Amino acid sequence: MNLHEYQGKEVLKSYGVAIQEGIVATTVDEAVAAYNQLKEKSGSDFAIVKAQIHAGGRGKGGGVKLAKNLDDLKMYADNILGMMLKTPQTPGGMEGDGKLVRKILIAEDAFVPTFESCKEFYISILTDRETRKNVIIYSTEGGMDIEKVAEETPHLVHKEYIHPTVGLQDFQARLVAFNLGLSGTAFKEMTKFIKSLYQAFVGSDASLFEINPALKNGFDHIIAVDAKVSIDDNALYRHPDLEAMRDESEEDPTDVEAQKYDLNFVNLDGNVGCMVNGAGLAMATMDVIKLSGGEPANFLDVGGTADAKRVENAFRIILKDDKVQAILINIFGGIVRCDRVAQGIIDAYHNIGDIKVPIIVRLQGTNADIAKKMIDESGLKVYSAILLQEAADLVGKVLQEAKLVGSGQ
Repeated sequence: MNLHEYQGKEVLKSYGVAIQEGIVATTVDEAVAAYNQLKEKSGSDFAIVKAQIHAGGRGKGGGVKLAKNLDDLKMYADNILGMMLKTPQTPGGMEGDGKLVRKILIAEDAFVPTFESCKEFYISILTDRETRKNVIIYSTEGGMDIEKVAEETPHLVHKEYIHPTVGLQDFQARLVAFNLGLSGTAFKEMTKFIKSLYQAFVGSDASLFEINPALKNGFDHIIAVDAKVSIDDNALYRHPDLEAMRDESEEDPTDVEAQKYDLNFVNLDGNVGCMVNGAGLAMATMDVIKLSGGEPANFLDVGGTADAKRVENAFRIILKDDKVQAILINIFGGIVRCDRVAQGIIDAYHNIGDIKVPIIVRLQGTNADIAKKMIDESGLKVYSAILLQEAADLVGKVLQEAKLVGSGQ
């Protein structure tokens, strides 16, 4: 689950991480009130207006502006609120449709006393699945695309791996500060910053913390100017306060619907919908689809306890994709009973109405014979397969027929 910048900063602040203070606003009037509140506190006429969307590179699309006075603030707030912001990370990139900006963050000017006296750093924490350790990735080249830095100047990107048993050690935090070229007060502040940041990462069950930039201001204080935070969905039951921060308007509506039905769903760009139980079988099924000449339209795991209603809901989600030309249902009945899946298929046909997309069904395992009989006697236009190769051949067949129909042959 991704958080907005202002939400990520709230998490960081709760763990003692120094942040660039700001106030979120949804209207120009709220932005003006936030500006006046920050000005009264800091004495500065400057403020930063930041679009709040789940995507990086906001400045490249005009979503981050420096307001030097109240008139600037009003203009930028009015321009950014309601805009379709396009960044390299929004769907389709700079050529796509962008994302609607519903909120902005009015943030204090952190570059004090002058921009020239400040230094930006890149710092992130994530889990390295290859080493099965958390890793701190950091660089002196903050404020830039870290991918570009890693490609062109890899020696400027450092990594510090954290042992899962002993956790972050003091010497590792000091090493980060040393490699960033800091000394004196800034060195001590960065050491403290890294330790607090790691506590926040572990304590919130995050999968990613990215601070770009982490800023050393002219007074040698280290603060988080930006915060990109992702929380592990599987740990949200332990953090109801974080789960309450979910902004469903920023997510794919189909993904949101799938989550409500406890379906493991990932939308893809192909033409064959998949309904499978078990992640491993789902991956194998997707491979089979590609070998048959198709492309997977989704990853959909109904889980080991799927009942007829869940299968029907899975059908509805798959059929929302206009690109789907066929659906392959590949169920191995271990925990889940094949007859329950069959009943879900039958119910979906009756409840959804006229389903014009051809459906290939392969059910094996518990009560597979009963399930096959149920489908055969239902009168539904469903292709039945026993072997996985048969299912793959049927996928290729229906796709070829769809191609011929589409070409008018």
